Amino acid sequence: MTEAILLVGGKGTRLRPLTVHTPKPMVPAAGVPFLSHQLARARAAGVDHVVMATSYLAEVFEPYFGDGSALGLHLEYVTEDEPLGTGGALRNVASRLASGPDDPVLVFNGDILTGLDIRALVRTHTESGADVSLHLTRVTDPRAFGLVPTDATGRVTAFLEKPQTPEEIVTDQINAGAYVFRRSVLDAIPDGRPVSVERETFPGLLDAGAHLQGMVDSTYWLDLGTPQAFVRGSADLVLGRAPSPAVPGRRGEYLVLDGARVASDAKLTGGTAVGAGVVIGTGARVDGSTLLDGAVVEPGAEIRESLVGARARIGARAVLDGAVIGDGADIGPDNELRGGIRIWCGARLPAGSVRFSSDQ
Repeated sequence: MTEAILLVGGKGTRLRPLTVHTPKPMVPAAGVPFLSHQLARARAAGVDHVVMATSYLAEVFEPYFGDGSALGLHLEYVTEDEPLGTGGALRNVASRLASGPDDPVLVFNGDILTGLDIRALVRTHTESGADVSLHLTRVTDPRAFGLVPTDATGRVTAFLEKPQTPEEIVTDQINAGAYVFRRSVLDAIPDGRPVSVERETFPGLLDAGAHLQGMVDSTYWLDLGTPQAFVRGSADLVLGRAPSPAVPGRRGEYLVLDGARVASDAKLTGGTAVGAGVVIGTGARVDGSTLLDGAVVEPGAEIRESLVGARARIGARAVLDGAVIGDGADIGPDNELRGGIRIWCGARLPAGSVRFSSDQ
């Protein structure tokens, strides 16, 4: 296998409310745009040609990644004129592949962070003779997901909607968003209209007697569908819990990019990523957070599991916990922002205007 399709957009546009100017796939996770981790892992698995299927804000990807040569890849870009769904997007780019009808093609989603053994998934596909092979993962609470039961050989037996009752939870296995397709299956997806692989393609193949193979790989897996999940994913990359050859430095409690200035008594923990030009003042505490380029954290501020946008300022003694602060926002001293609060780009919050704790 040497070819892959990377799906960017569609489901990934759930993060459009993220209050930074950069579209979500280009927001740095552990110091580099998230898609860098995806592409680096594909390259490490032997892929050398990737077609990027884009929709929302597609124009930002090619100027950054170019032809892919810096990553050891040949990158191509195909942009949808109208939303086509996951299956329609695959069919829309299939003509760019050089693979033969029976060759395997890797497909992966641009908003999933995973430790999947890609080579093992391809090996499962070829050894089983499947038409499509799916990465499956096990979750503690599957009620928010469609279920994918398999038989004793790993062959998929059904695609079930989100369970509504305990009796409907027949497995804890879910679709983890990475696949290997036989090339001819991609070419058979209807052209020129929206198609969902989850709701139409896969169930239709199963009904037609096709061989769909599941491979359960319960290593690291995280859907980055919310800002909080994105921050967590970045921290896990820095900590080394999520594998990636693209992290620009050693794994550990923090990652500080060149040009940042951190006071000697400031404390960085929990996989915090500090962008270029960031200034962190004396006595500040930052845990499990992402600070984008040029942000300023004034003395005594405390930041936990939050995203601070580029050039934003966090005032002295301010407290952030699970917050998303937009690019260029100005959070005055002694504010307390918690519980998923989002501050728009360029907004100004006067000193001491928001708090959650009591006056005691």
